Amino acid sequence: MSHHLGYTKSQRSIQSNSRNGKSTKTLSTDNGNLDISVPRDRSSSFEPKIVPKRVTKISGLDDKIISMYARGLSVADIQSQLYDLYETDVSSGFISEVTNSVLEEIHSWQNRPLESVYPIVYFDCIVVKVREDKKIINKAVYVALGINMDGKKEVLGLWMSKNEGAKYWLGVFTELKNRGLQDILIVCTDNLSGMNESILAVYPQTEHQLCIVHQIRNSLKYVSYKRKKEVAVDLKKIYAAVNEKDAVIALDAFKEKYDSLYPQISKSWEKHWDNLINFLKYPPKIRRVIYTTNAIESLNSQFRKVIKNKKVFPSDDAVYKILYLAILNLEKKWTMPIRCWSEAMPFFIIHFEDRLQAYL
Repeated sequence: MSHHLGYTKSQRSIQSNSRNGKSTKTLSTDNGNLDISVPRDRSSSFEPKIVPKRVTKISGLDDKIISMYARGLSVADIQSQLYDLYETDVSSGFISEVTNSVLEEIHSWQNRPLESVYPIVYFDCIVVKVREDKKIINKAVYVALGINMDGKKEVLGLWMSKNEGAKYWLGVFTELKNRGLQDILIVCTDNLSGMNESILAVYPQTEHQLCIVHQIRNSLKYVSYKRKKEVAVDLKKIYAAVNEKDAVIALDAFKEKYDSLYPQISKSWEKHWDNLINFLKYPPKIRRVIYTTNAIESLNSQFRKVIKNKKVFPSDDAVYKILYLAILNLEKKWTMPIRCWSEAMPFFIIHFEDRLQAYL
């Protein structure tokens, strides 16, 4: 109204038209009636945008609530937004009922059939606080992000656990295979406990690439602030090597220079060497697609945005609800292949010809 009249409530009218109180009307909605008040002007030229004149029925209130919930708004925030829009109070119980309506949809999504092969699947996790048995505990939410044959991103599933291990991951990979995923060319992960053994048990031909970025972070946490940059530069000589032979030479040089100060760094690289240098067999242009989990890190950053207002979740279902709805919003934007896919896929077709032949 202030925009329409050209002055705010606290200012004097500079024209013949002015505010003329409010009128009330009842809206029929999907979930019952809402009484709202609508501002008026003396010339009746004001046109409300949210609920236009002569409109007495609105639909899609559930969708609006779910959309706000998916963007991380708390129940209190949603109540406030609905009051601002419709000048009506909506109970927190009603909002919970609306958002709970997606739980059956989540179950179907989590068990949906998958494509037969995904060239790359990334695994990572975020930690959330959940109320359980009258206690607040930390739980890890694991997410699998697949890159399909067209190079497009697709979230394959969400899993929640208080701990991880070979038995846990064996269950996850078995579930993926039961849903139709017969082969994965490359799995990219942080150094998750029991992951390597479980991959080999279910997908014995799959290459397991540890994330170099996570490895560097873990290495630098042992280093004093003054030397972090220097050590990072020398670590880059290892993973930026032309081939494995040069990478071994770079690692030996690193050991000679730093083992007296930080022996645990080289030991960690040697322990996981086979899973760290898998990517060196690929051309330089497509190595970044493989050796970093940037794609899933980006996904997790979006997850953190929507859960930042949720200090503690009342249940596991509440976690699944908000993350699933966030995924639906993100997948609308995933319409293009990831970077360098036009170079990566032709190489994969040649390199994994015997395994991809049936799917091309």
